[in-house]
Amino acid sequence: MGLDKRLLDILACPQDKGPLWYFEDEEILYNPRLQRVFPIDAGIPVLLIDESKQVSDAEHQRLDSKKNNE
Repeated sequence: MGLDKRLLDILACPQDKGPLWYFEDEEILYNPRLQRVFPIDAGIPVLLIDESKQVSDAEHQRLDSKKNNE
């Protein structure tokens, strides 16, 4: 069970306030501009910068490719 579409429409990155990409199968929200991943814990987005992680360029490319192939 994924996140509600209405919730996804209003969620934003806490750092740059921009939109996030949702990957239901990986239970993450991703900010491609900052290359940061935010976890989803038990169906609840954890939008704390301290709980997010920076991803490598290779991981960014993988997520970008995955998003573009949806």
